[in-house]
Amino acid sequence: QVQLVESGGGLVQAGGSLRLSCAASGRTYGMAWFRQAPGKEREFVAASRWSASRTDYADSVKGRFTISRDNADNTVYLQMSSLKPEDTAVYYCAADRNYGLLYGSGDPREYDYWGQGTQVTVSS
Repeated sequence: QVQLVESGGGLVQAGGSLRLSCAASGRTYGMAWFRQAPGKEREFVAASRWSASRTDYADSVKGRFTISRDNADNTVYLQMSSLKPEDTAVYYCAADRNYGLLYGSGDPREYDYWGQGTQVTVSS
């Protein structure tokens, strides 16, 4: 069983930046970030497969967010810039223990492990 521990959330003004981190207790292949705003369904934000060159982003965050990972430390990061109030949500880290994709990197069914979530609040 792999445990995921997120950190880095907080309160920031619109236009600001935050960096989220997620440390996995074991080796994973795919790692991703999802978010859930109050009253809304969980949505995909960004994903990275084993190779850092393979990344995917939701259209709403392209050009503003960057996902990166350190495979040696089993850690994934989400650098968030130009934050908007609509980015306010609980951000969840997810990890996939399988090398290949079954559902797709943006599908939550792809992921076997989930973190507890970290709150990101962007004030206007």
